[in-house]
Amino acid sequence: MPHLLSLNIGLPKDVPWQGRTVHTGIFKYPVAGPLMVRTLNIDGDGQGDLEGHGGDIRAVLVYQRQSYDFWRRYLGRDDLEYGRFGENFTVDGLPDDEVHIGDRYRIGDAEFEVTQPRVTCFRVGMRLGEPQMPALLVAHHRPGFYFRVITEGHVRAGDEIVRTRPGRHRMSVATIDALLYLPDRDIDQLRKAVDIPALSPGWQASFRDLLDAAATRSPVGAPLPGAEPGIWPGFRPLRVSRVVAENAAVLSIYLETEDHRPLPRPQSGQYLTVRLPGAAHPPPIRNYSLSAAPSDSEYRISVKREAHGVVSTYLHTHLRAGALLEVASPRGDFVLPEGNDTSPVILLSAGIGVTPVLAMLHTLAAARSTRDIWWVHTARSAAEHTFADEAHQLLSSLIHGHEHVFYTRESSGANLSPTVTPGRLDHDALAALDLPTAATVYLCGPDAFMTAMREALTELGLDATRIHTELFGSRPAINPGLTGITRAVPHPPPGPPGTGPRIAFTRSGLTLPWSDEYATVLEFAEACEVPTRWSCRTGVCHTCQTPILAGTVRYEPRPLEPAAPGTVLVCCAQPETDLILDL
Repeated sequence: MPHLLSLNIGLPKDVPWQGRTVHTGIFKYPVAGPLMVRTLNIDGDGQGDLEGHGGDIRAVLVYQRQSYDFWRRYLGRDDLEYGRFGENFTVDGLPDDEVHIGDRYRIGDAEFEVTQPRVTCFRVGMRLGEPQMPALLVAHHRPGFYFRVITEGHVRAGDEIVRTRPGRHRMSVATIDALLYLPDRDIDQLRKAVDIPALSPGWQASFRDLLDAAATRSPVGAPLPGAEPGIWPGFRPLRVSRVVAENAAVLSIYLETEDHRPLPRPQSGQYLTVRLPGAAHPPPIRNYSLSAAPSDSEYRISVKREAHGVVSTYLHTHLRAGALLEVASPRGDFVLPEGNDTSPVILLSAGIGVTPVLAMLHTLAAARSTRDIWWVHTARSAAEHTFADEAHQLLSSLIHGHEHVFYTRESSGANLSPTVTPGRLDHDALAALDLPTAATVYLCGPDAFMTAMREALTELGLDATRIHTELFGSRPAINPGLTGITRAVPHPPPGPPGTGPRIAFTRSGLTLPWSDEYATVLEFAEACEVPTRWSCRTGVCHTCQTPILAGTVRYEPRPLEPAAPGTVLVCCAQPETDLILDL
């Protein structure tokens, strides 16, 4: 009969780690009990990162004595006392390959339901002093699992564990874990997994994404969603066919192939990455939205001249028709999906942020869309309102088009068109528009503007999950558990420059030689204070997956599942050649 060997608890605390501080509750220690197990926690216990641990779905973490015995032999260690893996319940029995998602168990006065395998994060490796532990748990099919509390009650070490109900489809914890983290997935198993009501919403969503990717035969995380065949690797030369001044500050650049062959047709909202060897050394790299209707004959990007912008000044003062630019394939997931969606859409922008949503407006107009389409844009003045006539003509062709433009530096007495309002676009101005709360929003502009607009829209009742934003700067970091982080401008790492391949972080505007002082590209990026995204740091979770525009890498350790085509797992990669990363 399975039974509870050890009841372990611990409150979150700050722990030093690699020169940083991690707030974590993984330090658990045995207690005599009995203790009350409640819906969200065990009395006296806590989790430091509620995004990945804890809550009603992950209230109790379970690990087995048999797995302790395995790791003692595998790691050659005799110091693995119960609670060391961060579990609340150390149990005798309940192996991961026999316990099913959805199984219910009675322990003491309480009843529990299995909801998901352990989340693979770096903290278990930190606790054990074995950085590769997250990958080892998955590779050896010994992750452990979480309980949801069905009935609150007291438990104590020594209590018997009785299964009261099996889970739907009887899919084991080990099977579900491998289905998410390992390659060669079985589609039938994926379909069964999403049909298990006890499985946590996050894991269900991940499996739905895998099913959707399988249905479209595209790899999850591919950097070019929806793109046509013919996408090219790295950079290729495209010829400047035309250069058009939209106003005093914005220049549109039209690009075509040298031999006039068709280009891959992008999706509206995607962008181009451009490398400019003539502008500076090393060659600067910039991202520019495609601003016209998707086309296979030419691309249009539109560049605002910045007061101290090296690249924008170069393009405005030196670029002429016939010049060649080095261009990477269209990419990005800030796109207007194709299909028969009839829900309202709001295209919301500020300044040069108009470019990707203008491409979306072109697509909607070309399709003669009958959707309720709201165009909301803000500029300083009529003189700085880029594409005003183009957008107005497109909106006039739509049956249900709504145009609202705000000029922040125009007075109420100015001779303005009926679609223009003087003043600032803020919460009150949005509220006055009576926007449909069921709309999908595409939002682009300066960071502060997008933050303010997102907050205002959600306060007005729009669904935050339907508000999509485009960021050309660094993406928000995902560094679970780290505290006291202050973000600095990316810079060269401390110490003498490296002598290895050059690594370009395109979103951070930084190109530097690699140094073997760092174990991975992720560690190098962190030393440069480039915002990064990670969780396991061992090639399991793919949180760090980053589009790679050029170059090759090697892996040490090798990830359990390869990165999607066109991407790299920076947490376990080292450069073989010069790299250009969308980071």
